[in-house]
Amino acid sequence: MLRALSRCHDPVFRLLAPRSTVLVETVRGRKSRTDPKAKSKLGRIKTPPPVDPVEMVVLKERFTEYNLILRALRLEFKEQVLRKKYEDEVGSAAEERAKREAEEHRSLMAWNDAENLRLRKIREQRVQKEAEEAEMKRREAVLLRQQELENYIKEKERQIIQLQEEAKDFITLDNLDQRIEEALDNPKNYNFAIDKEGRIVKRTAFQ
Repeated sequence: MLRALSRCHDPVFRLLAPRSTVLVETVRGRKSRTDPKAKSKLGRIKTPPPVDPVEMVVLKERFTEYNLILRALRLEFKEQVLRKKYEDEVGSAAEERAKREAEEHRSLMAWNDAENLRLRKIREQRVQKEAEEAEMKRREAVLLRQQELENYIKEKERQIIQLQEEAKDFITLDNLDQRIEEALDNPKNYNFAIDKEGRIVKRTAFQ
């Protein structure tokens, strides 16, 4: 008997071990939790593999879409199961309720269509009014630009007329001799002093 126990010592150990003890079987070729790190791997630094940001964004979007679709399917299946269970339990009452809900849905859809039509008319009126106001502003801007252009042309014409009047007194080759004689016959003395009001208070004798 002892020989038999010695041959299968592992089961005997399991039988004799207290129940509160945690049994951890050792696997050949693997390290235990208390074994130190291998010398050949002491200086190794684990770096995660590179991740493509574009691929990460695409995967994230697909994962989000997948979760949404899966959640919608779950809710749809759950609703079908609950509806079938409710119909099985209630029976004719469920049919009456479905008819009532369908009638209520039709009435709400009719009200929704009428409300959409009313809002559409209001929106069309508002859009038409805004278009008329924009057209009026555009016409006012065109008239304002025309008025400014006319004023600019009138101002330039006035300047041209004034320049033509002033050109009569210009000194040219034709009247050069005449102007020299007039300047010699009518000498002017600009050597004078004025006060704060611009009056001449002192004038030197013309030489």
